[in-house]
Amino acid sequence: AVDYMHPEVGVTFTDDACFGRNYFGRASAAEMEDDEFADERAEVLEEAAALKKLAMDYMHPEVGVTATDGAAFGRNYFSRPSAPEVEDVEEAEERALVLAEAAALKKSAVDYMHPEVGITTTDGACFGRNYFNRYSASEVDVPKKETESPQASQDMAAVQSLAAAVKGANLPSTKLTKLSSSDHDVSGAKKSASTVNLFGLSEAF
Repeated sequence: AVDYMHPEVGVTFTDDACFGRNYFGRASAAEMEDDEFADERAEVLEEAAALKKLAMDYMHPEVGVTATDGAAFGRNYFSRPSAPEVEDVEEAEERALVLAEAAALKKSAVDYMHPEVGITTTDGACFGRNYFNRYSASEVDVPKKETESPQASQDMAAVQSLAAAVKGANLPSTKLTKLSSSDHDVSGAKKSASTVNLFGLSEAF
């Protein structure tokens, strides 16, 4: 209330922090810049130096090119004059294949031109024997076919008798009989269209 009612008294400070200065913002402090500004300035200076070098190389071709890098004077280890000859994997495989084919053709030509030499075999499979057909093999009985069931025998007998009846039946000749569209003899008695002609098979049973 007193400070509010008597502003003419003023304010008094006794804390030392109130009279302190900023270390980085003091008058004698070194100039500082942010990291972003520093990076940007470095990139700009680098680009300017590269452009200057290109301009100097273009305007003064008489200066020539100077190189001090050791790699500019190096030699290829694999292509040096004293390096042994090395071929690619594909070329090596192709050469081996060609040599194998040439050897096979040479062998075929020699076998054809000199039949008196004969054939020599050293493969063990050429002298092998069949394990199951050897003289010391044990005898093995081959299982016989199972006998047919009585029902199957009866069915076979019925089929055979039917075949014999059909073979021995006196079937009418189709050349002498005239049939109408209803499959019945026109010259004989009239029959129904659903009549089944057995042609003598009914007499066999």
